[in-house]
Amino acid sequence: MNDIVLVLTVFVACAVEAVEALTIVLAAGTGRDWRSAFQGTAAALVVLAATVAALGPAVGQIPLGALRLLVGALLLVFGLQWLRKAVLRAAGLKAVRDETAAYEKAVARSREAATGGRGAVRDWYAFTLAFKGVFLEGLEVAFLVITFGSNQRNVPLAAVGALAAVLAVAGLGFAVRAPLARVPENTMKFAVGIMLTAFGAFWSAEGAGAHWPGSDAALLALVPATALLALGYTALLRRTPLDTA
Repeated sequence: MNDIVLVLTVFVACAVEAVEALTIVLAAGTGRDWRSAFQGTAAALVVLAATVAALGPAVGQIPLGALRLLVGALLLVFGLQWLRKAVLRAAGLKAVRDETAAYEKAVARSREAATGGRGAVRDWYAFTLAFKGVFLEGLEVAFLVITFGSNQRNVPLAAVGALAAVLAVAGLGFAVRAPLARVPENTMKFAVGIMLTAFGAFWSAEGAGAHWPGSDAALLALVPATALLALGYTALLRRTPLDTA
């Protein structure tokens, strides 16, 4: 996989996570206190940076074959979860995520919560809400950076793709001070699920000792095949009547 594909894949996947984290931070700032929300965000980013710095070199010591098997298996499980939800949403069997509704719900909850601060933090609820949102979504970003980057022996480049996604989403979100409701998040999740599933199958098979025809070029067939399979399941589920008994 060349550097451009690595960066683009990580960028799109991390952008999805960044959109969800942004919604939480905006809710914490709008509904409670912006300073405390920014403090929680900063604290979460520090913890995440330390996590990546600690795990990145350790993962890099694993032999390439074993690493690809491990990374491939994790990506396959992770990707299939995303793809399953995306297929159900596209088929109308699962509610499509609405960032505006999620934002309004989070703002309402934050305004009902008790007030009070701790130390330098004026509003502890806003701090913890932003911290948890950024940290949990950031863990998935860290997972993508470490798995994709370690497999290609280029964690810094994967980190560049993730950082670009986070900065782009954060810049847009704070510029309009509103959730990015117009971002086709569910379509992006469908695409990311396809990519993660395809790469997971590719790397896990390589790690198990299989040799793909054409080496990395096999991904040019594996990714469309995965997409066609997902679209086929979507069409099938749309035509399948629901059992209401």
